[in-house]
Amino acid sequence: MPNEKYDITIIGAGVIGVACAWYLNKAGYSVCIIDKGQAGRGASHANCGLISPSHALPLTMPGVVAKGMKWMLKADSPFYVKPDLNFKKFRWLLKFAGRCNEKDMMQAMIGRKEILDSSRKLYDELFAAEEIDCEWEEQGILFVYKDSKGMHEYEATNKLLNDYDLGATPYSGKELHDFEPALRDDVYGGWHYTMDAHLKPDLLMSEWLRILRDKGVVIKENTEIESMRPEAGKVQCADGEIRTNTIVIATGAWSSDIGKMLGFKIPIQPGKGYSITMSPPKNPVRIPCILQEAKMVVTPFQSAYRLGGTMEFSGFDDSLNPKRLDAIRKNAAEYIKDPEGDLVTEQWCGWRPMTWDGLPIIDQSPAYDNVFIAAGHNMLGLSMAPATGKLITEIIKGDEPHIDARHFKYQNKM
Repeated sequence: MPNEKYDITIIGAGVIGVACAWYLNKAGYSVCIIDKGQAGRGASHANCGLISPSHALPLTMPGVVAKGMKWMLKADSPFYVKPDLNFKKFRWLLKFAGRCNEKDMMQAMIGRKEILDSSRKLYDELFAAEEIDCEWEEQGILFVYKDSKGMHEYEATNKLLNDYDLGATPYSGKELHDFEPALRDDVYGGWHYTMDAHLKPDLLMSEWLRILRDKGVVIKENTEIESMRPEAGKVQCADGEIRTNTIVIATGAWSSDIGKMLGFKIPIQPGKGYSITMSPPKNPVRIPCILQEAKMVVTPFQSAYRLGGTMEFSGFDDSLNPKRLDAIRKNAAEYIKDPEGDLVTEQWCGWRPMTWDGLPIIDQSPAYDNVFIAAGHNMLGLSMAPATGKLITEIIKGDEPHIDARHFKYQNKM
């Protein structure tokens, strides 16, 4: 390709990179997105599609370490850590464990709530402004408990969330099964969060990318970056050089590699998740369900049905572990009368960009004034994307941020 010149070059064409491109383009910048693979085919492709303001609490809650220790070496458990000599992963896990206390949990919750609430409103604005057919539905989600013990223990968590206007409606017994008839009769109860929504992520990505192309955003797929010289405004790709004023790193779980290329650390670990997409069963769940004891999600799209879950720290191993897939199917059958459709269309894995405090980095880089980071959204990239794109645009322009940017500072991870 001949040398090209853009105001902004975004590395990464997942939902975060695309959201950044959307707001930067709206602000009048010329934008190029570069991705080493196909746009929208990473963690944004086949996740469970939840837009979840209810997920304000981070994973770093008191008691999580003890639960994780029971699971971490079992290959079919909801949480698995591959035993190896990866020092970065070990350090990350220690940092995560150190955050599992009430003070740090609440601090993270405030930041997460702010960006989640903002994104939820910005999705409404996006869909009002553009024709995007992504099977958007605003039915909320249902946290489902197989047993009474977990249901009652969750009351304290719901009370805490209720103090921040994120409370849920409890259902049990006949009320639960009238509300969601697809659940098995022996499922005890559930909490319905009405503020949540869901969409089919691959449709969102294809539609949003189409709109960006129509607006003049250049999207370069299957393009490897060989080197970068931000001080000279140069990004060297395998097929040519790009001149740019500003670089945005939006490479999700791969962000630490880009940081290393530029001489600074981005402490993000890949957390592998799985999903199974199929035709809808005869009696699908009516709304998305999070099966709490199993730590998995069931999402009924209009055109498909998806089971997903697990958190596996095994690097970038792209193999599909049959034990994990079997566990997802088995767990779904513990909660749902008709857990699977007849035709499986895709078995998939992707890597969530995990930070040890549950908060993303949305900030200027520590090494270059013209390099910015928008990465580390954990399991909530889809839920946090619009507010991330808006915030990174405000930071680059020097505008007053619409949410408190201090929660997302790079320095918080050091």
